[in-house]
Amino acid sequence: MTRKYLLVGLIVVALIALGAAAWFVFLGNPSESAVPDASASQTVALTPRDRTMGSPKAPILMVEYAAPSCPHCAHFDMEFFPLLKKKYIDTGKVYYVLRVFPLNAADVAVESMARCLPPDNYFQFLDLVWRNQIKWDPEFRVPDVHAGLVEMGRIAGMSAAKVDSCIADQAESQKITQVGQEATNKYGINSVPTFVANGQVRQFTGGWDDLQSFLDGMLKK
Repeated sequence: MTRKYLLVGLIVVALIALGAAAWFVFLGNPSESAVPDASASQTVALTPRDRTMGSPKAPILMVEYAAPSCPHCAHFDMEFFPLLKKKYIDTGKVYYVLRVFPLNAADVAVESMARCLPPDNYFQFLDLVWRNQIKWDPEFRVPDVHAGLVEMGRIAGMSAAKVDSCIADQAESQKITQVGQEATNKYGINSVPTFVANGQVRQFTGGWDDLQSFLDGMLKK
């Protein structure tokens, strides 16, 4: 799914109602000369904000950039991530990192909510919102996005007031947006899901066999 540059009007209204008067929008694509070469190896530095899964000693460090509102990301989460976890993460071959690449204000809101939860609940919450996109995601023309997000929060054990407080945290919103900006500036990412494995950028095109071959080839090196 390619990046969007205009916020969905419904989301704008919802966030204003929540008191989040400021949000951060990516300002256009980088110029062709500024886009990094995706075929070249890039240095990946983990940060204290990163949510990880697996062994830090794994031979492959794999960062997934994904968006909560992205249907392709939801499909990967439901259909292929269990395979990735079973075959590569749980076996000590891949150290997995998930970074949200926000496509719109709803993605910033979801990630803000996820950051309010205990770190151990982070992956569970993202899985919850991906599996229930039809209830909150503006991609599905949901009539009341805010109500949908409150419902997702309730399932995760958050009150409506807590949800609103998390979404209105502008400092957190800025950090989330910066992650997306770095993904574009450093790795040339403008669509999701995209992976950076041992510095190699790989966009997921929908085939498990392709991703598996990519990882197996990396393990043989």
